[in-house]
Amino acid sequence: MSQLQRVQVIYSGYVQGVGFRFSARRIAQAAGVAGFVKNLSNGNVLLVGEGTRGQLESFITDLTKRMSDHIGDSCVEWQTDTGEFETFEIRF
Repeated sequence: MSQLQRVQVIYSGYVQGVGFRFSARRIAQAAGVAGFVKNLSNGNVLLVGEGTRGQLESFITDLTKRMSDHIGDSCVEWQTDTGEFETFEIRF
């Protein structure tokens, strides 16, 4: 079994009000990634995901392709898995 990892990504650009969170949830569920996505008050979007490295890389790649017209930049930080998530949700 592959070791689970955690990734935190902060997306900037025109990422709010364009279906970003709903796209992230759909792609995460298809990839088998657990975690959450949330709009931040500064206009950015925070994404936290847990899964295997391959699942997470696939998820980030697919989301970036889907939302490329809206993403100005992203800051990716790899972390240790905590196992706190069972599903992927949109947080408000």
